[in-house]
Amino acid sequence: MNLHVRYEGDDDPKKCTARKLARFDLTELHRTARATPYGIVLNPHAEQALSPADRAETDTLVALDCSWESAERALFEMPGVHRALPFLVAANPVNYGKPFRLNTVEAFAAGLCILGERAQAERILSKFRWGETFLELNEEPLRRYADCEDSTEVVAVQQEYLDAGKE
Repeated sequence: MNLHVRYEGDDDPKKCTARKLARFDLTELHRTARATPYGIVLNPHAEQALSPADRAETDTLVALDCSWESAERALFEMPGVHRALPFLVAANPVNYGKPFRLNTVEAFAAGLCILGERAQAERILSKFRWGETFLELNEEPLRRYADCEDSTEVVAVQQEYLDAGKE
């Protein structure tokens, strides 16, 4: 899949996973929504969860790279099919163990796994010391989400994890 980033540049450049991916030619950075190509936009505000059924939409995955503090709904106004990632846990050093607080490379890797592109997910995560840890922490949910037919099934699986966390 082609990976593209709508890049805000408002976080620490030394910790920016999107910039590192771009240095390795694994993604393209775009400074405006207009310059960002149409694709599946990974958007935590989206009303529908990403599922394997979305694979038929396009071969482009788009992420927004900005600080969590500025990740407002307006920044996600980009052309494309907007989808939210289901419950997953961050492995990056800044948000380790926090659910739903993935950085850009983790979001891409999760999307790729769900869309059946596990080898590409492993390739992009290999550029980070903690990359393999992300796949290990989320092994079961990523596998289960990838086995779903559609968004409704993904949400049902996600609910199992959310309910288990309440116990």
